[in-house]
Amino acid sequence: MNVTPPKVQETGGIRRVSMAALSIGSKVKLNNGVEIPRFGLGVWQTPSGPTTQRAVTAALEAGYRLIDTAKMYGNEADVGQAVRESGIPRDDVFITTKLWNSDHGYEPALKAGEGSVKRIGFPSVDLYLIHWPVSGLRKDTWRAMERLLKDGKARAIGVSNYMIPHLEELLATSKVVPAVNQVELSPFLFSKDLVEFCKKHGIAVEAYSPLTKGHRLGDERLKTLAAKYRKTVPQLLIRWGLQHGIIEIPKSARPEHIRENARVFDFEIRGEDMRALDSMGEDLHMAWDPTDEP
Repeated sequence: MNVTPPKVQETGGIRRVSMAALSIGSKVKLNNGVEIPRFGLGVWQTPSGPTTQRAVTAALEAGYRLIDTAKMYGNEADVGQAVRESGIPRDDVFITTKLWNSDHGYEPALKAGEGSVKRIGFPSVDLYLIHWPVSGLRKDTWRAMERLLKDGKARAIGVSNYMIPHLEELLATSKVVPAVNQVELSPFLFSKDLVEFCKKHGIAVEAYSPLTKGHRLGDERLKTLAAKYRKTVPQLLIRWGLQHGIIEIPKSARPEHIRENARVFDFEIRGEDMRALDSMGEDLHMAWDPTDEP
């Protein structure tokens, strides 16, 4: 499916994307030509078994075409099963999984990648990420990632929780530039320098925990802005990320919330309100903080 590229505007040094041409089916082309949906479902902390299967099924029925899992989540097999049982052609669903910390190093990473592919139950995954920048083993691990890409076990490879120093180290020696850097992002944790560094080097930015794991959904500023657009606070937060050109993967196991989170393509946050959201940064990490990881 060919999608009209969104218009990009520069405001205060930050790139914002016009949503006029975007829909739940819109995709962005990664640096190796593979296309990834701009919006998807994360299944972190979603219990394995029927709970994950129901969540993925609900997401696919609502139009989601990106599902993000990881070995550490323990639900890779459930994601694969739900995709198979959906009846949607495999090529129409983008599946991401991740290498866990205990599997770093060349041979362990190769074995782990092959194991994840086997658990998901398809010949390959669409995106395979290093989950965390484990010190001392990153170079050997990335060589294994490149091998998995070459061998067709993954259509694209990337990283997660990498800060600028980690990316600089990787770019200095790697043959393949990461296609994606998945990090925690929200108005309360808006790492502008990191986002711009990634965009400069052709690395797509993907946001996990864009809803702050629920901890800031009662913020009065967010509630006021959401009411202005007749939207919920989660919808406002997801829309904010999309308008920054960020791939959004909100997590929910409840079908009604999964459907609600997808209703973000019929409004656009105005410039002054985007700036207000941008100004809320307080370095709020709701998951891990990789800033000082050596």
